Amino acid sequence: MDYQQILHDAMEAARPVLGHGRVADYIPALASVDPQAFGMALATIDGEFHGVGDHETPFSIQSVSKLFTLALALAEGGDGLWKRVGREPSGNPFNSLIQLETEHGIPRNPFINAGALVVTDVLHTLTGDASGAVRDFLRAEAGNPSIATDPEVAASESETGLRNAALANFIASFGNLVNPVETVLEHYYAHCALRASCRDLALAGGFLARHGLRADGSRLLTRSDAKRVNAVMLTCGTYDAAGDFAYRVGLPGKSGVGGAILAIIPAVGALCAWSPGLDTAGNSVGATVALDYFSTVTGCSVF
Repeated sequence: MDYQQILHDAMEAARPVLGHGRVADYIPALASVDPQAFGMALATIDGEFHGVGDHETPFSIQSVSKLFTLALALAEGGDGLWKRVGREPSGNPFNSLIQLETEHGIPRNPFINAGALVVTDVLHTLTGDASGAVRDFLRAEAGNPSIATDPEVAASESETGLRNAALANFIASFGNLVNPVETVLEHYYAHCALRASCRDLALAGGFLARHGLRADGSRLLTRSDAKRVNAVMLTCGTYDAAGDFAYRVGLPGKSGVGGAILAIIPAVGALCAWSPGLDTAGNSVGATVALDYFSTVTGCSVF
């Protein structure tokens, strides 16, 4: 299969919608991102790599980091994590507080903000440096030691993150945070503000396509846990539009308001598309179109 040509054609399919949607200007440091930017990369489990457009341009990965935070927390601490966070779609915006009170401080899933705060807390307890653990994992899997937190974006998120602070304090009031709220928020913002490219994320996501094996052949997750992470990505990874994403793309995917969507093709590879314009659910318009095209043309789908 000529993946390079298919990626090029996917980029062309997305071109008419580049600039559609709205960049994540509620985080001031992201407001100046070029809405016409687009990149796409595929890293296969056989060692092939293909990229088009701005696939080597670093950007703020935002909630895509939640996938790696979850995987590392499971790898370090096991299934006990699921006593503190659920695995069900939320049906509400990613920063909603609505369900926390009726569900006693247990977030609905690990990919909404409330759930990611709990997972960050778990990982910090296990490693002593949650954001550093995510950064180091991405550096190792992508082979890129320059991946780092953008301090301007992290500061911007902290300064405007009143709702995240409210979520963290509310969760803590139910006893579902172990570390101080300020510490959890600091590490949450730091891993969301990591800068990486489509190339980096496609390479870093490969462990899920390899059923839990890292790039060096060592095992991060059991085959069952890799399957479960992919399942939660499919049902919860694109916020309250996960059903529509599954319908259109047919792959597990994790989006971020920086404009990236990382999709996993089990036993084939990992695919990342980036375009900063977001729809009302917070998912990239251009990246969704490109991934839809790719899965349709190649037949790569979990269905």
